[in-house]
Amino acid sequence: MKPTSRIEGFHKLSQNEKIDKIKQMAGLTDDEVKILTAQNVPMDLFDRMIENNIGVMTVPIGVATNFIIDDTSRLVPMAVEESSVVAAASNAAKMTRNHGGFHTSSTGSYMIGQIQVLDLQTPEFASHIILSNKEQLLKLANEQDPVLVKFGGGATDLETRIIGTSVGDMLIVHLIVNALDAMGANAVNTMAEAIAPEIEKLTGGVVRLRILSNLADRRVIRARAVFDAEMLGGEEVVEGIIDAWAFADADPYRAATHNKGIMNAISAIALATANDWRAIEAGAHSYAARNGFYTSLTTYEINEDGNLVGTIEIPLALGTIGGASRIHPTAQINLKIMGVKGAQELASIVASVGLAQNLAALRALATEGIQKGHMKLHARNMATQVGAVGEEIDKVAAKMIKLGKVRADVAEEALKEIRKK
Repeated sequence: MKPTSRIEGFHKLSQNEKIDKIKQMAGLTDDEVKILTAQNVPMDLFDRMIENNIGVMTVPIGVATNFIIDDTSRLVPMAVEESSVVAAASNAAKMTRNHGGFHTSSTGSYMIGQIQVLDLQTPEFASHIILSNKEQLLKLANEQDPVLVKFGGGATDLETRIIGTSVGDMLIVHLIVNALDAMGANAVNTMAEAIAPEIEKLTGGVVRLRILSNLADRRVIRARAVFDAEMLGGEEVVEGIIDAWAFADADPYRAATHNKGIMNAISAIALATANDWRAIEAGAHSYAARNGFYTSLTTYEINEDGNLVGTIEIPLALGTIGGASRIHPTAQINLKIMGVKGAQELASIVASVGLAQNLAALRALATEGIQKGHMKLHARNMATQVGAVGEEIDKVAAKMIKLGKVRADVAEEALKEIRKK
């Protein structure tokens, strides 16, 4: 039977039943399940990842279901501590299934290394000298990573920019590198440092910074989907979502929270695969302001059938080889659950889930408000926090929801009442 991301009643299963289901569908071994569920990872691994290591901070991993991305069913692990994120993404994905799910495209895996050249009397002239020696500089850069070049990647181009700053004009050289399935930071930084002395010789200037840019606007992923109007709640809800999106598109105060909702999903998958979620966050928010005005990373329209069509365009510097994503066993298991083979495939999934997460938030805002669904899930956390165990958790949570008050004092009182009975 062909694998499917549609698992009826998955959220109703016990934790062990969920694990067994994912084990079966993703083909996990018993050892992989042990790592996934018990963090059975040697501490010396973490000692090699960071300095002064004293332990680990565990974050729950949930699996988003219902996703069809580029005609392939995907189960998507998300590492996140916030309730409702996984459920919301899964629900939004379900609304796309009758319309083919999500479809993506990309600009490739190109990263930018920046080299800052100062103390130039004639920066424009120096720029021309650098461009005249492009092939020589690219050859020197590629000598730093023959393995990347062997597999079809490496430095492909050089560009120059002259920018005015508070301390005078600067010549900025952009080294464009095809990072393939790596995030690329180490390769790009090594290449930039290698060609910096040669740029000084050519121009007579002084090189200061030579480092990767996290505004990865040559590594952009686009995802699109049709969200079923009837499943969303009808014409009025669709129009409400359009109004909510237009607010974010026009106002940076709203756009900040709007885009944060997108990153709820994107950062959760980045964390689950041991990718640099901080770099991805920085790149996304920079990209949202690339035209001089901070705005939405998504766009929504209504098609001729009255359905909602959504798109997202976002830079995603993700890797599936090298760095923590290669050495962390839980990250490798999460990539296996997704069925991911390379960075482009991972980026397509991440962008699609980001779009789904955004749609779910807009729908909640346009209907019942963001808190109702969120607080249903938060109530369970609050019940646990005050000491409820087992069946008490659901009973205390239900009491708070009925009262419309999800607070610690209400949870404590409800727990007392339950235990008296």
